[in-house]
Amino acid sequence: MSEITTPSPAEADAGPTSGERRRRSGGRGGERLRSGLSGTKYRNLVNTIDKTSILSPEAIEDIHSASLIVLEEIGMDIILPEARERMKMAGADVTPGSNRVRFDRGLIEELIASAPSSFTMHARNPQRNVSIGGNNLVFAQVASAPFVADREGGRRAGNQEDFRKLIKLAQHYDIIHTTGGYPVEPIDIHASVRHLDCLSDLVKLTDKVFHCYSLGAQRNLDALEIARIGRGISMEQMATEPSLFTVINSSSPLRLDGPMLQGIIEMSSRGQVVIMTPFTLAGAMAPVTIAGALVQQNAEALAGIAFTQMVRKGAPVMYGGFTSNVDMKTGAPAFGTPEYMKAVIAGGQLAHRYGIPYRTSNTNAANTLDAQAAYESSMSLWALTQGGGNFVLHSAGWTEGGLTASFEKLILDVDMLQMVAEFLTPLDVSADALALDAVRDVGPGGHYFGTPHTLARYETAFYSPILSDWRNFETWTEAGRPTTYDHANRIYKEALTNYQQPALDPAIGEELDSFVTRRKAEGGVTTDF
Repeated sequence: MSEITTPSPAEADAGPTSGERRRRSGGRGGERLRSGLSGTKYRNLVNTIDKTSILSPEAIEDIHSASLIVLEEIGMDIILPEARERMKMAGADVTPGSNRVRFDRGLIEELIASAPSSFTMHARNPQRNVSIGGNNLVFAQVASAPFVADREGGRRAGNQEDFRKLIKLAQHYDIIHTTGGYPVEPIDIHASVRHLDCLSDLVKLTDKVFHCYSLGAQRNLDALEIARIGRGISMEQMATEPSLFTVINSSSPLRLDGPMLQGIIEMSSRGQVVIMTPFTLAGAMAPVTIAGALVQQNAEALAGIAFTQMVRKGAPVMYGGFTSNVDMKTGAPAFGTPEYMKAVIAGGQLAHRYGIPYRTSNTNAANTLDAQAAYESSMSLWALTQGGGNFVLHSAGWTEGGLTASFEKLILDVDMLQMVAEFLTPLDVSADALALDAVRDVGPGGHYFGTPHTLARYETAFYSPILSDWRNFETWTEAGRPTTYDHANRIYKEALTNYQQPALDPAIGEELDSFVTRRKAEGGVTTDF
């Protein structure tokens, strides 16, 4: 992976130029080391390491073949008449008087072949554009949590104030390339207009690519207009420059519901990004074996991806993998497990087989910021990096199996994501880096602290963690024995203090406010309450 500070997506695969120098957040030691200020520009990350294969090519073909058998013989329930009609016109077998649709393997393979292998998602700030596919690696913030937590306030229902704080943090840290959705659901805003306030905030408080929920056609249409206004472009231009993404979850097992299908229609028909993600928990909504769960994941993913291409050939789409296991004693989802790691890497092999960008997630099931939160997330990051993930949802802030967005966990994740980026940065083996002159200067038995070679590099020689406390035991004790939780709590507050709202053209702000005001006056969208 390289850190490229230039914004052009076309340069993302080129790697760093010889003159580039990396800047790291934080300083050397003490409070500065743990400041957490955003100084590094982590943009257009490229993962150049060899991908790990957990399954042989023959085993991948076995899963592929089995998933096509599922689609041919069992099929999917498609809970939207318009979608069934489109599928029938494309050549699928629609059972009369039923939701069941079966897909010939030749039809599936023909359709998924038209999905692009790479594309660019366009932000309102072109420097925040992100390249999807190939070896590109993009980190997105936690999304869709109903609860939020920090040390002082504890676990609480989502609200607008915390929603805004979380998206400010997503803007502040450059290692978070895009927001992921609503980091927490602000239930103090009525559901009929919630999307209008939230998406407006995403335009105003960030300048990064953002997400819309597919919960009915009108929400999609409102989101498309807000994204268009935010970029200050025409809808025709936006149709050729994907500027918005949505996650489509199948209702496992083997079912796509109406709002999800409607979301594919609205987004794919306008050239926007669909992330097709089955939610397959082995032992619950999928077979208890990981191989069986992968067969079902693959079948559901291929059906959804194929439908995006029925709507519009060449529409940008990602293959989403979210297979994990459950605790067989309680039924609770488990994440960051060995089974999750295997499924992530195998999912990457499948996505790469089809030449479709791969979405995965940084997950854990911890209830607080503790060792479990760290080791389950580190295992998730290990797998998705080795497995060639392109778009990583829930990269920062996810706890409690996705039920809670944690301020302190977001800081821990930012630190880990930056460590991943540094670890994957190609090792410099230039003549200067080989340091023969420094070795000659020091000779046997000396030290390198004061050499010109060291003095010229000491400030940027190594990554400076924003949470690790490297003081000796005595000094740490005198400071009150602060924990990682203590540091993360302090640092997220410092980051909010240092947040800078990105510039927005006043004319765009006025047009956005006018649209939101009008849609609210019209009642927003229909809800059940």
